[in-house]
Amino acid sequence: MTFQNPNTDIYVPHGGPFDEAFAKTTHMAIAAHQDDIEIMAYDGILACLEKPGMSFSGVVVTDGRGSARKGPYQSFSDDLMEETRRLEQRKAADIGHYGAMVQLGYPSKAVKDPEDASIVSDLVSLLEKARPDVLYTHNLADKHDTHIGVTMKTINALRTLPKDIRPKALYGCEVWRDLDWMNDEDKIVFDVSGRPDLAKKLVDVFDSQIAGGKRYDTATIGRRLAHATYHTSHQTDASDALIFAMDLTPLIVDDTLDILAYVTAHIDRFRDDVGTKIGKHMFSH
Repeated sequence: MTFQNPNTDIYVPHGGPFDEAFAKTTHMAIAAHQDDIEIMAYDGILACLEKPGMSFSGVVVTDGRGSARKGPYQSFSDDLMEETRRLEQRKAADIGHYGAMVQLGYPSKAVKDPEDASIVSDLVSLLEKARPDVLYTHNLADKHDTHIGVTMKTINALRTLPKDIRPKALYGCEVWRDLDWMNDEDKIVFDVSGRPDLAKKLVDVFDSQIAGGKRYDTATIGRRLAHATYHTSHQTDASDALIFAMDLTPLIVDDTLDILAYVTAHIDRFRDDVGTKIGKHMFSH
């Protein structure tokens, strides 16, 4: 495959030709940054782990040069940080037994530019090759501009594909905003219990972020545990780790759906639910 960005990094953990490995993809994640996949798309990693006929592949869009850094990484140049994060992402692919790992290496400003078509072009090529059944990306209520940019470009790419090769499911997952606020009937709930060792290893590998000042390791595992406990109020815990997602599939089934209206409708339903609950307990005067 050829890419618009010559800085693209391709890695096949088990070796062999990339095209062959990538074509076996059943579950795929398209994420903004190194470590986003391991935080948001762990469901897909688990779904494919040691399962014959199933394969998880990851795509990271940005180059990691703008990462926050302190402690042992404080003096790292942008070039060295980019290389460090690229290698960390490769290690995560090894640990998670990914079929293939692609790092497109774009600057964040390109992701946030709605007129930049290079990323969309690369995503179209990747999606045409992989043809995943399930695709994970960022949720559209995320508070990180680069995350939103990646999801919008992903939807744009998907809408250019023939419908018969689009994923059967598109999920917008949690990183920089939890989705516990969504009404339960709107949530996609992934039970990711059972392999806490793997969950921890996949996030721990990104030492440049953790030792560099962001405790993604404890925060990620803690959020999953919190979701498992607080998801239902009148039942004992049925899981020890949950991830929530927003179902974005309708946006690639019906290309005429307005993306903004689709997302704000979730917010409106949440507002209505809050209002209904408060209304039942209002004092009468």
